Amino acid sequence: MFSDSAGISVWGERSPADTSDWLSLCRANRYRVSVDEYRAFRRDGYLVVRNLVSPAEVAELREHTEDLMQGKLPEQNREMRPRDISGDGGTSVQGLEAPPAHLSPDEKAQYFLRLHMLHRKLALHERYLLHPRVLDVMEVLVGPDVLALQTMLFLKPPGKPGQGWHQDSYYIPTAPDTLCGAWIAVDDCDELNGAMWFAKRSNAEPVYPPKDGYGHGDTQIGNIAYVAGTSDPNDDANDLSPVANRYDQILVPAKAGDVVFFGGHVLHRSKKNFSADRYRRSFVSHYCNARSFTQWGQHDGAVPDAETGSTNGAHILARGDTHLPFAQPLFGTPCAAQLPKEERATQNGAVAAMMGDTDSGLMGAMPTDPDAKDDH
Repeated sequence: MFSDSAGISVWGERSPADTSDWLSLCRANRYRVSVDEYRAFRRDGYLVVRNLVSPAEVAELREHTEDLMQGKLPEQNREMRPRDISGDGGTSVQGLEAPPAHLSPDEKAQYFLRLHMLHRKLALHERYLLHPRVLDVMEVLVGPDVLALQTMLFLKPPGKPGQGWHQDSYYIPTAPDTLCGAWIAVDDCDELNGAMWFAKRSNAEPVYPPKDGYGHGDTQIGNIAYVAGTSDPNDDANDLSPVANRYDQILVPAKAGDVVFFGGHVLHRSKKNFSADRYRRSFVSHYCNARSFTQWGQHDGAVPDAETGSTNGAHILARGDTHLPFAQPLFGTPCAAQLPKEERATQNGAVAAMMGDTDSGLMGAMPTDPDAKDDH
C-alpha cells in the first residue's frame, strides 16, 4: 500500500479500471517538478527530490529487506544458485534464494549485496517500480511516455564494497538515449556508509564504449576512447576515472525517503560502507522514454521481437503511450499499460495544433486532427 508524504495511504488494492486516477494530472498528491529542479537535472545530470517517498513506505521497504536478508519471505527457497561476485566492481549477481540456514542472523545479513529484477517475482518490487510519485518526476524528465525497465535492491551491509565510476547507458542502451535512474534511499546515507558520488555535469560526456566484453557506447564518435575497468572501484584500473577527474566530484547524501534521479550519461560511483553497524539500503529502478528502442534484457530472459530485435515488449509501460510493444505488470499494479489504447492516447493530450501558413505569410498555429491522413 502506498502512502503520501505524510504517511497517509494514497492507494490500496485497485483494479485496472481505477488506473487512470493515478495517472491524472489533477491527482491530489501528484509531485510537481519545479523549473529549478528541471534545470538542475539538465545542467548537473542528477536531481535529489527530498521526501518523495513517505515514512510509511520507507518502513515497508526496510521491513521487507530485513525479512529478505533473513530468508523469511514466502517466495524464498533453500535451493542455492551460483553467485558471481567477480568482474562487477565488487557487486554480486544473486537470485532470491534464502541464505544458508546454518548462518547466524549477522552472517545472513552479510549474504546479500544486490538483487536484480525482483519486480518479476515480488509484487512489492513491482509496486515501487511503478510508484506514482516517482513516475510523476520521471514523466517530466524523460516522458511523457515512460517505460519501466529494471529494478535493483541494494542492501550494502557494513564492510561491503562500492562500485567504481560508470555510466548507466553503458549497461542499458536505449535509442534515442533516454535512460534515467531513480534511487530511493531506504536508509539515511552519507560518506561513512557509502552514499553515491556524482561527477557533476559529466552528463555532457558521450557514453564511452568497452574495449572488449559487455558494454555499449557512442562508437560513431570518431576520436572516442574505448574503456576498460568500468565500475571497478580501483580508480587506477578504471579508465573512466580520468574522465570523472575533469569534473567536480560531489557526494550526494540522502535521507530515507529521498529519491535521487540521474541520467544515463552522468558518471557516478559509491564507495565502501565504512560504518560498523549501518546499512545503506536502496531501491533503484531504471526507465526510458517508451518510444525509445531497446534490446536490453536478453541476459535476463527478455525475448527479442523476431522482426525488429527489440525487447521493449518485456518491459512495462508506466506512463503515456507508445508505438512499440510493452508488457503488462505481472501483479496488476496500476499503470498506463492497463489502459485501453484510446485512453492512453489522451493521458498527456493528443496533438491539438501544428505550425502552418497563415494569410499573412507568417507561421502560426492551426487546428489539426491527429488521425488525419497527410495528402502530401
